[in-house]
Amino acid sequence: MKLSSFRLAIALLAQLVAPVVSQNSTYYNPVLPGWHSDPSCIQHNGTFYCVISTFISFPGLPIYASKDLLQWKMIGHVRTRESQLPGYSWNTNGQQHGMYAATIRENNGTFYVICEYLNVPDKKPGVLFKTTNPYDETTWSNPVFFDAPKIDPDLFWDDDGKVYVSTHSVVIQEFDLDTGKTGPAINIWNGTGGVWPEGPHIYKKDGWYYLLIAEGGTATDHAVTIARAKKVTGPYTGYERNPILTNRKTQEYFQTVGHADLFQDAGGNWWGMCLATRSGPQWKSYPMGRETALFPVTWDKDQWPVLQPVRGEMSGWQLPAPSRDVPGNGPWNVDPDVYDFKAGQPIPRNLIYWRIPRDGAITATDNGLQLVLARNSLSGYPNGGQNGATRAISFIGRRQTNTLFTYSVDLTFSPKANNQEAGVTAFLTQQANLQLGLVQLDNQLSFRFNATGKISTSTVPAAWAGQPIRLQIQMANPNTYTFAAMLASDAKTKTVLGTASAESLSGGSGSFVGTLLGVYATCNGAGSGLDCPSGTPNAYFQRWRYTGAAQYISATQTVPATVDMAKSEV
Repeated sequence: MKLSSFRLAIALLAQLVAPVVSQNSTYYNPVLPGWHSDPSCIQHNGTFYCVISTFISFPGLPIYASKDLLQWKMIGHVRTRESQLPGYSWNTNGQQHGMYAATIRENNGTFYVICEYLNVPDKKPGVLFKTTNPYDETTWSNPVFFDAPKIDPDLFWDDDGKVYVSTHSVVIQEFDLDTGKTGPAINIWNGTGGVWPEGPHIYKKDGWYYLLIAEGGTATDHAVTIARAKKVTGPYTGYERNPILTNRKTQEYFQTVGHADLFQDAGGNWWGMCLATRSGPQWKSYPMGRETALFPVTWDKDQWPVLQPVRGEMSGWQLPAPSRDVPGNGPWNVDPDVYDFKAGQPIPRNLIYWRIPRDGAITATDNGLQLVLARNSLSGYPNGGQNGATRAISFIGRRQTNTLFTYSVDLTFSPKANNQEAGVTAFLTQQANLQLGLVQLDNQLSFRFNATGKISTSTVPAAWAGQPIRLQIQMANPNTYTFAAMLASDAKTKTVLGTASAESLSGGSGSFVGTLLGVYATCNGAGSGLDCPSGTPNAYFQRWRYTGAAQYISATQTVPATVDMAKSEV
């Protein structure tokens, strides 16, 4: 009888406890689809914040905010004005130089983003930006400059108030947040033997200092490893089961998994963000480049963290409740673009340039988005420097954020001289891009399709002259870009004018970045200096639309392009 009563009590207790037990949530990766390299993330007062690498694109270092880890709003950029880094942009040659692998941290109400600007001559590479209001991008400070002989700086506050910066290889130095002065560099770990031990982040937990790094390069051997010590300056001892996160030597669809950052949600659960490439082990077709994936972390007291392997479909801690209660004016990363430009309106925050544009080159007007034709083409001709043009091109675009999508704009443009051109582009770098342009050739209005130097032309129908023409880029399968044109007033006139393999926008000159979809305008070298001849007409783009159709989460499985990537099981 006593045993039966005990069992009954246990059963009743289980019923009382069961409703409050958290169940797992299932969700889909990537949570930040599209080109989002090298994520660094924190949680502050129930909101998550992430920063990603932007290299030479501008504005630089976008800040994303989220309440639920799945829906991410671009609330602004850290680098928004030339005066923050005067002379840097146009003196940067390489297509993948510039703003590398930033870290975001918060301390006593101030947000910090620390970064290295790579490969600009005669300039200090280390930069630290500050704000107390990340929702107002104008409040990000001019940088505190510091010498940074290594890349991928991290910030860490120790219990005694000292601040440290650690960089790849891996070295640590005391750091003055106000002056940029650094102390002696101390080598604290060399990783497990993989090339390029980089992307360090330090965390203190249960009296241990944990050092998380990426190593193995940025290709399919990429991995995350970890070490720990009782002092921040070491010596650090590596985990015997390293790497703690990787997809190398697997057949997984998500490859190049690495460069992770760890953080807790408001309930104390640990999570991590890392970069990954949806390419499969062949690593040939991945036009969106390195994207951001979310993974749950189990981290018991005095133990090494356990990081769940990155897959397209994930199951882990109960996610925060879905919410779009995030301040700021920026767009949500997975939402469609529906832009009808008007004079005086700001350029939408998810549209970016390749280097800082010339003043007045791209403007919202009542006639649409006005692009002043540049003498440089997208490739940088005729003013290209080493590895591409170091002067402005007339281009603006948005990240491709879906495996399958449709992007279109309506173009009003009346060229007056041969080789005056405006159109749409799928753009990886100045050495790898696809273009469909409206251009005058031999005094004839024509379409020109340029697949990275492979050019085909066709005459514009006479009945289309003087009318807005809709130019479209579409991916109906994950391997092929399709370019088409039609009268803006009549979709039945649609004509396919070119196709190209997604492999042409994967890797090569853009292995660190990802495809942008946008518009361009050029006079293809006519004129002098940076200017086209006097009297060159402007191009006007109206009705900018981008709509995602589906995401691939494996080589064969898709999910719809919905407002979030969650599949609730709570």
